[in-house]
Amino acid sequence: MSTAPASDRVRREPELLGQTVVVIGGSAGIGLETARRAHAEGAEVILTGRNADRLSAAAYEVGAVSTSAFDAADEDELARFFDRLPTPIDHVMLSGSGPYYAPLQETDFDEVRRDLDWHLLLPARVGIHAIGKVRPGGSLVFISGTGGRRRGAGLAFIGAGTAALPALVENLAVELAPIRVNLLAPGFVDTQLSASLLGDEIDVRRQQLRDTLPIGRVVGPEDVAALAVHLMANTAVTGATYDIDGGQKLV
Repeated sequence: MSTAPASDRVRREPELLGQTVVVIGGSAGIGLETARRAHAEGAEVILTGRNADRLSAAAYEVGAVSTSAFDAADEDELARFFDRLPTPIDHVMLSGSGPYYAPLQETDFDEVRRDLDWHLLLPARVGIHAIGKVRPGGSLVFISGTGGRRRGAGLAFIGAGTAALPALVENLAVELAPIRVNLLAPGFVDTQLSASLLGDEIDVRRQQLRDTLPIGRVVGPEDVAALAVHLMANTAVTGATYDIDGGQKLV
């Protein structure tokens, strides 16, 4: 029978020791938490974001080795960023803005195009740029959501994008192999973005979720980050979509 202290029995090597993780949209929310988690697991982290000041603060907070301030939706800027990346990169995560909602008769179709470009076309562009930059067995992690699976006023285009992205990810996993490609689908996540969207209703929403979710609490960005890092580390997983909603779809 082992007499080793409990602390010795549970000690493990960091999951991403010596690896490099790029987080596009890493200055806040889920992206920032993923960068923090990846760094804690031994990775060197490269962050991007649109706001240079916020990006600089985030980089200091998580010990990022470098940053790049640009709009990832700009094709030329994205290409220049990947061209300048050192190789090999181990993992790339794409985080970013929330979805666009509007009743059909009030829809701003320019906003729809921007939203579909970010949530559907940008992952494909990242996949193209990953070729030759992300090592074999490395990974791409994208983010969708579960809200677009509901049906109702204002959900037409986010519903279409939500349905399309898992199919895109499955095909990218085949085309980009042996680079792995996976998708996170959070429900409500308690971030600054959620608070800004809900305004004065944020506390009501939080309490509603505490009262109804099977887990008895609100999902936070650190929960999503933990799953993102697991998908980077688990080399058997590709082409998969993982819901992380605290059981919201069950109720």
